[in-house]
Amino acid sequence: MKKLALLLAIAGAACAPRTPGNPEVAAWEARARAVTITRDDLGIPHVTGKTDADVVFGVSFAQAEDDFNRVETNYLNAMGRLAEAEGETALWRDLRMKLFIDPDSLKAHYAASPDWLRQLMDAWADGLNYFLHTHPEVTPRVITRFEPWMALSFTEGSIGGDIETISVPRLEEFYGSSAPAEVALDVEAVAVEPSGSNGFAIAPSRTASGKAMLLINPHTSFFFRAVAQMTSDEGLNAYGAITWGQFFIYQGFNDRLGWMHTSSGNDAIDEFAETIVRKPDGSIYYRYGEEERPVIARTIAVPFRTDTGMAVRNVTVYRTHHGPVVRQANGKWITVSLMQEPIKALTQSYSRTRARTLAEFRQTMELHTNSSNNTIYADADGNIAYWHANFVPRRDPKFAWDKPVDGSDPAADWQGVHSIDESPNVFNPAAGWIQNTNNAPWSAAGPDSPKEKDYPGYFDRAGQNPRGIHAIRVLEGRSGFTLDSLVAAAYDSYLPAFADLVPPLLTAYDRLPASSPLRTRLAAPVQLLREWDLRWSVGSVATSVAVFWGQEMWRRARADAESEAMSVYDYLARRMPMPERFLALADATDTLAARFGNWKTPWGDINRFQRLTGDIVQPFSDSGPSLPVGFTSAQWGSLASFGARTYPGTKKMYGTSGNSFVAVVEFGDSVRARAVTAGGQSGNPASPHFSDQAERYTRGDLRDVYFYPNQLKSHTERQYNPGQ
Repeated sequence: MKKLALLLAIAGAACAPRTPGNPEVAAWEARARAVTITRDDLGIPHVTGKTDADVVFGVSFAQAEDDFNRVETNYLNAMGRLAEAEGETALWRDLRMKLFIDPDSLKAHYAASPDWLRQLMDAWADGLNYFLHTHPEVTPRVITRFEPWMALSFTEGSIGGDIETISVPRLEEFYGSSAPAEVALDVEAVAVEPSGSNGFAIAPSRTASGKAMLLINPHTSFFFRAVAQMTSDEGLNAYGAITWGQFFIYQGFNDRLGWMHTSSGNDAIDEFAETIVRKPDGSIYYRYGEEERPVIARTIAVPFRTDTGMAVRNVTVYRTHHGPVVRQANGKWITVSLMQEPIKALTQSYSRTRARTLAEFRQTMELHTNSSNNTIYADADGNIAYWHANFVPRRDPKFAWDKPVDGSDPAADWQGVHSIDESPNVFNPAAGWIQNTNNAPWSAAGPDSPKEKDYPGYFDRAGQNPRGIHAIRVLEGRSGFTLDSLVAAAYDSYLPAFADLVPPLLTAYDRLPASSPLRTRLAAPVQLLREWDLRWSVGSVATSVAVFWGQEMWRRARADAESEAMSVYDYLARRMPMPERFLALADATDTLAARFGNWKTPWGDINRFQRLTGDIVQPFSDSGPSLPVGFTSAQWGSLASFGARTYPGTKKMYGTSGNSFVAVVEFGDSVRARAVTAGGQSGNPASPHFSDQAERYTRGDLRDVYFYPNQLKSHTERQYNPGQ
């Protein structure tokens, strides 16, 4: 047996490409020998090494093995280089990134980073470059060599970072011609289908084991993150969801504590309406108090691919001390201020994975760079916590911060950031539970929640949502939680949005005169809704009718809700005329009948999970294999979220977002966890791990996590050094 193992090791080493005399390759190979990648029976990499840098090298290599396309694409997007691969259609998206991301600046930040962080960035780049060296059959679209400073372009891990809140069409309108189009000031955003995530923390007083528990349930585009474990002899030991191309566990746990991020309703991004003054010599200034300050102009080159090769568009862009100009409205140039601290952001993202106590985790929060997220936390000492946002600029509350403020008024400038103690956080509430579903913190822990009146309005713009109502329902007054019952809570099938919509419909229907045509036409679907328990399931016809009815009402109501600056939820519940609701129900049943031949079609026949290719933008086909999914969009308050719709040529609805990684974790002397991922670990359709978790995913059947070596030992598929 030992002889066979030796022969296999020699054969593996012989197969690896080598470049004699190349010191860089020799260094890569030496580091690769110090790293072990153990793939479990679902293909998940458990990466071990002597140092943290060794592990970063290994996890970068493993990610590239699983889906190099997604790794590269994330950095093309982060650095504003997508048009170099996809052509001119991505040009303005790239410009938006380049307003904030500058290679020369990132190189300077890299040089100024602490030595330990530079070592990690070096190892990250080395791992990806070694992958390309050992896999000559892989052809990058653009990035043929990764440089360490590139890691500072993508530091936070969220899908859709702060920069992506800036409108690309408005940016193109401003910079795409010499005479930017006039647009009205944006009104308050109207609710659309909610995205984001769910996080629950359960105190020992509410669990059967007397140990704290955590639910980790991000809602993102499918396959945006993979799963990995990173373990070093220096003390790193983290498991969880890792965004393609990054070298830190973004949502997960170590052997002592865990963390879950949910998109925050905090106002961390502000717009300033600048008063522009043009001088006779053509120079441009902006008013600031009694001053006229020069607008800073620079030219950004945006390369893009064409059918005949590469081309470049040079764009002159402008900025004030508030930030870059991103559009024009009502005669004002609109600038944007947002968090830009790449060294601190990468430090915070990585160092939280190594924290061992509540105090150490809190110390990472003092960096104030996790700008778009709340954090839910639990640990082995029995602590549970909720941090609301982490980057909240201190502002004068006299301004309406949900709209562009007067950039000429110095009083509108940010005055630093609010401290942790000034924020609406929760630590070890008497209620024994914490929840956040991207909703306001005012219900995070029942009666122990922060009070809205105690904080400026800019701390939250989200308000409550149906998932928040649902979360309180499954947590309030409950005790004796186990991992099984926490999973059951996370997949509870109740749809609270319809608890507000169905009863008024039934009451109004019962009042219709016997002669009303609607009474006859809607008798069967109304009776179905009357008998419905407001719960989703794959076999439920009522779920199909309710969702199609809700979607039709949403379509009809959205413009009216926007005109009244109301959320669509509020408009549907309070303002939509009942005749419109009846007509929407009639149209919904007609749509179901036309599409499926019978309006009495079970929900699982409509709502499907399908993964046919490894493409980032997936194709869908009714003729291809797919699986039924019971849970619905978060739009209706389903805690388990599945954002699905039809596509060209399909009648069925296919999911592309929602539950992506789900884990439940119990902390104590040792950690116990269960988890599931949408589809599978690999982006390669030929891999057995391309969709081997799909059926589990659709049922909410979480697998055991192999966190410790003795657990992993009997579930090992293969073990190797990078490059073997």
